[in-house]
Amino acid sequence: MSASSHDLQAWESFWRAAPAGAGAVFWDADPSLTAQLHLPLFDGHFDAGLPLVDLGCGNGTQTRYLAGRYRRALGVDLSAAAVEHARADDADGVAEYRRLDAADGAAVRALHAELGDANVYLRGVLHQCTPEDRSRIVANLAVLLGARGRIFAVEPAEASKGILMALARGPAGPPGKLRAILAHGIAPGEMADSEVPELLRSQGLPVAASGRLPLTTTEYRADGTRIELPTNWVVAGAG
Repeated sequence: MSASSHDLQAWESFWRAAPAGAGAVFWDADPSLTAQLHLPLFDGHFDAGLPLVDLGCGNGTQTRYLAGRYRRALGVDLSAAAVEHARADDADGVAEYRRLDAADGAAVRALHAELGDANVYLRGVLHQCTPEDRSRIVANLAVLLGARGRIFAVEPAEASKGILMALARGPAGPPGKLRAILAHGIAPGEMADSEVPELLRSQGLPVAASGRLPLTTTEYRADGTRIELPTNWVVAGAG
């Protein structure tokens, strides 16, 4: 079973309309503010000899950073338009990119047959999915990880939704980059802080490490301060 047609259409529409270049969308902060901060949290848990899959890679900003740290880096995204952005922004070809529906078990099994066990970097994907798709995606990721792979998953904390809603309802309306997301029917879903660890454990992926970090966005409030959202991160795997 694949992701809902609504999700696919919304993301395809969003990425078709998104401006080119790093930093053009709400969550696409420079790697020094994102993947570079995450790397010390998972690097010691990942087998550096395994491929790294950046699931939900968008325009590939974080994929390109991580490609310099692992033998093979593959960015995958539900949206074909996002993959086009990623390839266009990677003039040096430091990483690979392709479309993948992570809710499609057959597609994920085929990827595992190609790559073998892999590590997964998952940033801000599950909260945008339906509860049913979250379960399917985590089950499929357990296949992709296999016995040796590990996952680093970071998702907005419960408190982030209130922050986003307050921004959306402000006197001047939502900031421009947040407005662009909402205009395409994309909105943060309800997800308890406990949900990701529970989903991982249900698939035989116990949590090895966890914590909380702010997510730095590319957007600013009216007073000039950069918008940050609280996030929860976990490292998990079968071993």
